[in-house]
Amino acid sequence: MADFDRDLRRILRDHGCEYRRPADGSHEWWYSPITNRGFAVPLHIKSRHTANAVLKQAGIEKKF
Repeated sequence: MADFDRDLRRILRDHGCEYRRPADGSHEWWYSPITNRGFAVPLHIKSRHTANAVLKQAGIEKKF
């Protein structure tokens, strides 16, 4: 099963998103300048659907 953790975080950084702080449990809190909002990112992402949902929250159209 594929892990999308590293690739997702690279894409987020490439689009100007910033890591802000740890969030509840197994998540991190990130900020997107595209949407001007914060969003939670799971620490371990095993599903492309979850990775795509995070990208959508960040305002990024790239898909896995």
